Amino acid sequence: MVETLKEKTAKGLFWGAMNSGTTQVLNIIFGIFMGRLLSPAETGIVGVLTIFTLIAGNIQSSGFTQGLINLKKPTDNDYNSVFWFNIIASISIYTLLFFCAPLIADFFHQPCLVKVSRFVFLAFVISSLGIVQNAYMAKNMMNKEIAICGFVALSFSGIIGLIMAFYGMSYWSLAWQQIIYISVLNICRYYYTGWYPNMHIDFTPVKKMFNFSVKILFTNIINTISNNMLTFIFGRLYTIHDVGNYNQAYNWDTKGNSFVANTIGQIAQPVLASIRDDKDRAKQVFRKMMRFTAFLSFPLMFGLVLVGKEFILITIKDKWIDCIPLLQILCISGAFVPFYTLYQNLAISNGRSDIYLRCNIIQVAMLIALVIGCHSQGMTFLVTVYSAFTILWLIVWHIVTQKISGIKLTEIIKDTLPFLVIAAAVMGVTYFITMSIENLYLLFATRIIIAGILYLTIMRMAHVEILNECINFIRKKK
Repeated sequence: MVETLKEKTAKGLFWGAMNSGTTQVLNIIFGIFMGRLLSPAETGIVGVLTIFTLIAGNIQSSGFTQGLINLKKPTDNDYNSVFWFNIIASISIYTLLFFCAPLIADFFHQPCLVKVSRFVFLAFVISSLGIVQNAYMAKNMMNKEIAICGFVALSFSGIIGLIMAFYGMSYWSLAWQQIIYISVLNICRYYYTGWYPNMHIDFTPVKKMFNFSVKILFTNIINTISNNMLTFIFGRLYTIHDVGNYNQAYNWDTKGNSFVANTIGQIAQPVLASIRDDKDRAKQVFRKMMRFTAFLSFPLMFGLVLVGKEFILITIKDKWIDCIPLLQILCISGAFVPFYTLYQNLAISNGRSDIYLRCNIIQVAMLIALVIGCHSQGMTFLVTVYSAFTILWLIVWHIVTQKISGIKLTEIIKDTLPFLVIAAAVMGVTYFITMSIENLYLLFATRIIIAGILYLTIMRMAHVEILNECINFIRKKK
């Protein structure tokens, strides 16, 4: 029986949610124990390297993952061509970064980064072996298999990392965790795809995809710089202890918003690419994705603002108390981050990687200007300005993609604003109802329960279509 696009999308969202959900649950569990075992300074050591590993990963994949997904019927030769290109690129980049390790250590005033960075950078060399398999799975919407791969890799690497941290291996436990994660993930990808490269190396498909993919490459690099700019700058301007606090806050914020972003991101590009010639249908699908994103993102992230203090104190204790205000600020803008995923996939699925590129270049340029102008005001002020800019920049994304989508800004506001207002109101009411509770554990649990019940009750009473469809789909799965 052939599945309809609606059924494929629903199944993709379900398994995307399962993947993101189980991933974040495991990340929370391992994050809690790692936070208890490691200090802010130890966390900061590996945290400052994040921007380098992510940029290297961008260069290594060169945007060809999206290029393969965007092809209507990629051939085995297309996959093979991209595979060997990734191998060559990753080895070249690692060699360069290997010799740059002393410069990186000197920049952050941390001599230990020479050895640590050379080891951590091996992760993207290993990841190059599985990029094509990842593209194959995403193209064919193998979301169930993607979820299983992520669960196995995260479980295995998390357990090994915890054991190493427990036995006093400090920041090396985080470094090994990254290497083990990507290694196990690749093994699982090969198992499910059954695709293997051959020695017939033909870079013609890479050349054909190059114009599209190189724009994705530069955009991904710029996007990575934008997302990790503050960690990089803080590593230079502030102590490694302060960097660790910011990195902890940023990681928890990312765990929250990536649950929504990854859920919707796994199906957005393939679905939008498949219906891009039907403008009316594409418009309806995109607006529905926006509503689904708002339905999940606002209560989740505003809820984290509400219980952020209790969560940190209960889980990773008061040695991380300085990260609490940073976490709460980041979570406000974090509620809007998943919408970026939709707009970016809208541009990519329509072959407009140029829009993706230009919009991100301007965004990073303006962020750099803000950082230069505000860094002297302190970390908290800079994070606040950064968060406000993140929210406002969504308007620019809508304007530059409006010709593609045919959707007016007023329509987007109509689709998303009710969820924002209701979520904010629910958290506000919950705060005042529970503010007299003194026991930390009781306060944490009570706020989650009351906020959850209030939000779902209002959604149910308002006959929100997204909620009804989620409930009906879950019932069918039983």
